[in-house]
Amino acid sequence: MPTSLSLSLRRLWTLDKFAYSLRVFLAFSGALLLSWVAGDIALMIPLFLGIIASALSETDDSWQGRLQALVVTLICFAVASLVVLWLFPWPWLFAAGLGVATFVLIMLGAVGQRYATIASGTLILAIYTMINIEHHGGVPQEGDWSQTLLILSGAAWYGAISVVWCALFSRQPLKQSMAELYRELGKYLILKATLFEPLRGVDIEARRLALARQNGRVVGAMNQAKEMIFRRLEGQRGSRKLNRYLRIYFIAQDIHERASSSHYPYAQLTEAFFHHDVLFRCQRLLDQQGLACKRLGKALLLNRSFEHDQSEQALADLHASIANLRDMRNPAWRELLPALNALADNLASLEEQLATAHNPDAADEAPGDTSLFDRSPGSFKEAWERIRLNLTVTSPTFRHAVRLPLALLAGYGLLHLLPPAQSFWILLTTLFVCRPNFGATRRFLSQRIVGTVLGLVVGWASITLFPGALLQTAIAVIAGVTFFATRERHYVIATAAITLLVLCSFNQIGDGFDLIWPRLFDTLIGALAAGLAVLVVLPDWQARRLHRQAASTLAASHRYLQEILHQYRSGKQDDLAYRLARRNAHNADAELSTVLSNMLQEPHTYRRRVADDGFRFLVHSHTLLSYLSALGAHRQRLEPKESDWRLLTAAEGIADYLKRLADCLARREPLAGGAAAREALQAELTALPPVWEEEGAGLHTQLGLIVRQLEPLTEAASRLAGAPLAPGEPGAGPAAA
Repeated sequence: MPTSLSLSLRRLWTLDKFAYSLRVFLAFSGALLLSWVAGDIALMIPLFLGIIASALSETDDSWQGRLQALVVTLICFAVASLVVLWLFPWPWLFAAGLGVATFVLIMLGAVGQRYATIASGTLILAIYTMINIEHHGGVPQEGDWSQTLLILSGAAWYGAISVVWCALFSRQPLKQSMAELYRELGKYLILKATLFEPLRGVDIEARRLALARQNGRVVGAMNQAKEMIFRRLEGQRGSRKLNRYLRIYFIAQDIHERASSSHYPYAQLTEAFFHHDVLFRCQRLLDQQGLACKRLGKALLLNRSFEHDQSEQALADLHASIANLRDMRNPAWRELLPALNALADNLASLEEQLATAHNPDAADEAPGDTSLFDRSPGSFKEAWERIRLNLTVTSPTFRHAVRLPLALLAGYGLLHLLPPAQSFWILLTTLFVCRPNFGATRRFLSQRIVGTVLGLVVGWASITLFPGALLQTAIAVIAGVTFFATRERHYVIATAAITLLVLCSFNQIGDGFDLIWPRLFDTLIGALAAGLAVLVVLPDWQARRLHRQAASTLAASHRYLQEILHQYRSGKQDDLAYRLARRNAHNADAELSTVLSNMLQEPHTYRRRVADDGFRFLVHSHTLLSYLSALGAHRQRLEPKESDWRLLTAAEGIADYLKRLADCLARREPLAGGAAAREALQAELTALPPVWEEEGAGLHTQLGLIVRQLEPLTEAASRLAGAPLAPGEPGAGPAAA
């Protein structure tokens, strides 16, 4: 029994939200205890509000970074509270201050995610200050700073807990992020395995689309892990444990590049080897490696040993199957066998990386360039430059910075025009619901309303069935913890929990039943204001910027190809320039997938056929990225032979084509001379003698695949841009010709 309990607690400790929820529980419990000891339960409400605002402003950092962020957060909180107290009696001045402050704080988010989080928390605390004033008569008493100090004390109390927690358990978030990264990698490999399923008539495009979406989740997990490592490396680069996590991260990068590689069109491989078991062996190996990635993530989290015998055996079976094909000496397979060999080598290298990942310190090779790219601003000038570049209507941040203040001002005007029962909860709902794009706003709007109704029903039942103050405050604490545990993945439950906390808390200083209907109407009004703002004020329809994001995806692939070719000339190096180009290409691919997903939430009028064209482009661009990844996975310095250098010249032509296509797509223009350029590239590759066993074989094969991919990619880009196909392009009508 003790062993079972210990194992359960250990697994609970590995959950990413457990530590967060425990910190909130400690903070709420401490505030509640202070209120009971002081004999004034009314102290609980401002303390709770400060705790919630501080917890929502928490950034992931080392304890030193978290301490610095806490100081900045408390300063922002203090200024916001004081401005609210000062301007509250004068509605017109207050409205002007609310609008300007909201715009400035949202624009600060353009500097970086850390600043966006603190800015959002500051806005939340400002509205909490308004709510607290309202529930104490609606007029702040001159010289009475007690409520403001209590709110700030609650924020500082949670901040202190957070800093101490970061100092004691700084490695736990790293373990969790690495485990999440390897879990997502495992899912990606398992999805990739389905492409090798030897079945005719399979919808390969649908599977590639699912793979592209999962790639976005892998990239997101990788970016989060990188930021966590980077923040802890500042000033601690010599730390042995941090260097270990850095190596594990670089191994995940290499696994991702190899996992995303494509060595030949899978439909042609299926047709050629339909009656042979080689594709089944590939599928089984990838599937086993995906399961091994998941087990590796769990092993890293629980500090357990990692076994991957099944994938090792699957690799041996694949090599035996390819050897059997080679022995058959079928002339029809001569062109395909090098691709299968390259695939087997790629999977063998992936297997080696899996074996190394659990204990990276045992690797024989010395680490090369381990620097990480710092995306945070290095100076005030750089921070201002980021803000300046976003001061344009084409920037989603600027649109949101204009839209949200107007929505808040509309809510502020309504609460003065409507009956007195309506309150500043309208502004709070608007702040939480109004998001940078319509799809997210629509999702949060519906979930906020449903969650509020659910919370009011549960709250009514709670204060009816449990009239005791002790039980109600305990329910409030539990509800607060539930809110933070579920707010990112289960927003309906989170909204119900925070509504329950409000009813049980305010019932201690008044009649909680009187809050039920006003809270419901406030939520409906605030949600309506947010929805109308997103529809009317500078609407950021994803379909309108889809061509620009698609162009960014092609431009990132162009830069990735250039870095790959540089290493074919100079030799393989996992330096920062190469890793950055690779990461930017995958980030752009993931962003395109996100834009398309958001677009599906928009009204049909604004997406029409663009959604189908966008997903078609995503499939082709992700296929291109897969071919580029294969080039990167097998990169090596080529011998100074004429044929190899001619291959590189052809590759430079492909890079130039991608750049021109990206530029035309960004301008929504057809690519002039595209068909002729592709024919010239194809002729250049065809003129080179076929190489089956030499070092340049993989490069020759992959470049041929990329050239073949350019035609459907160009057609998809033209459709996406809404531009007519250029003369000579497949599908161009007589007018175009």
